[in-house]
Amino acid sequence: MLTTVCACALVGLDGYIIQVETDFNPRAQIPMFTIVGLPDSAVKESRERVRAAIKNSGLAFPNKVYVTNLSPADMPKHGPVYDLAISVGVLAATDQIPMPALEKSVFIGELSLDGSVRHVKGVMPMVYAAYQAGFERVYVAAEDAPQASLVNGIEVIPVNTLAQLVEHLYGMDPIVPFLPDSLSVMETPAPGEFVDYCAIRGQELAKRALEIAAGGNHNIRLIGPPGTGKTLLARSIPGILPRLTFEEALEVTRIYSVADMLPSGHPLMQHRPFRAPHYTISQPGIVGGGTLPRPGEVTLAHRGVLFLDECTELNPRTLEVLRQPIEDKIVTISRARGTLTFPANFLLVLAHNPCPCGNYGDPGKTCTCTPMMITRYQSKLSGPLLDRVDIHVEVPRVDYDKLMGTAEGESSETIRNRVEAARERQRERFKGVSGLYANADMQVGEIDRFCTLSREAKQLLEISVRRMQLSARSYHRTLKLSRTIADLAGADIIETPHIAEAIQYRPRQMI
Repeated sequence: MLTTVCACALVGLDGYIIQVETDFNPRAQIPMFTIVGLPDSAVKESRERVRAAIKNSGLAFPNKVYVTNLSPADMPKHGPVYDLAISVGVLAATDQIPMPALEKSVFIGELSLDGSVRHVKGVMPMVYAAYQAGFERVYVAAEDAPQASLVNGIEVIPVNTLAQLVEHLYGMDPIVPFLPDSLSVMETPAPGEFVDYCAIRGQELAKRALEIAAGGNHNIRLIGPPGTGKTLLARSIPGILPRLTFEEALEVTRIYSVADMLPSGHPLMQHRPFRAPHYTISQPGIVGGGTLPRPGEVTLAHRGVLFLDECTELNPRTLEVLRQPIEDKIVTISRARGTLTFPANFLLVLAHNPCPCGNYGDPGKTCTCTPMMITRYQSKLSGPLLDRVDIHVEVPRVDYDKLMGTAEGESSETIRNRVEAARERQRERFKGVSGLYANADMQVGEIDRFCTLSREAKQLLEISVRRMQLSARSYHRTLKLSRTIADLAGADIIETPHIAEAIQYRPRQMI
């Protein structure tokens, strides 16, 4: 008997419907269970998991010939996600499940040897693919049901065991569909490494620069001696970034679902990602890749922050791969088997010392580095990369009086309110323009349209561009930065003070 059950494959961040065709031959003399359709080792091993799960669930597994085809056959199949669909196909082919109950349904899950249905990664994009394909219901592991229910318009059936599923399909003990209303939407606690602004003493200039960076999603570089608070400042950024909109939260959740990195008990990402990889990270670790391409740090930081501490210690080639994602907001990975595109719209934060000993420019300590050593150290960050950073700010040593002072600055919540007000102005301005979320996302056409300058501001910008020999990219980034400064001030037109402050954040020759 031939049966067809639908499952789902995961390619990059997208799901694809897979037809699991099972042919059962009861007349064959030599028992055999074959899976075809470009399965990898994990898929081939599902034969043993399916056989044991069916037997241990109190169901029959006739020792005959089974041939399972995963269609389309030219698409490589990976992982244990097909276990549940294969087992349902075998049971249907041996008349242990009614075929009409399988219509308009997709089965997603891994099987344990005792018949339990286990979690698999990438449930959300697979359920969304099923919804787009017109399926009415999807069967997933019970622990994956909250994540699956984020997709509206499709019925989610949480399954604990294979035996429970069979009883449900026969109508003996129906499983109650998982309702989105039962999904907890309580605000998850912020990760403990985030620092409140009021805990940072001094560094008013750097804190102002971070507020502007958060206000328009602008890349920023922090330069200063060791111990001046560069890392502390960077870890305070998530606390002042605007809260994720529901659409942005779904984007981030989709990525973390594929990476299998969703927080336990919280299927929806409610905080912007903060990624701080070690400086020994490789190029594939930054942009993604591997035999089975998976998201890298630039994608895991999508809609959040990518913090590269001690960035001058990274391999220069690793740093240079950031140039294309910073400009295009996506990263494309090409392999022999195909090309995948991952989103990569993040706020880049670079932090490093001014020289190898760290004391160059520090009035309180003597630098022991030669000019050649300083030049070689600073040249690890190339000009094209630095040209893509909007804000360059020095973080000097904090005076003792400020460290011991009792006066507290503004809290992160206060600054976040100003940032969210600026972002709201940007959302209103960009309404009707797809792909624009913040000022940093503007392209040349949008800059000409939305960055209106007063006559005095135009004159100051012209003088600055000529004297500082700014490139075309630096000119446009200065305009976008001044637009954000104006938004934080509540101004509709970019005035002279906004241009003047934006110019101050351009990089200076340090030696």
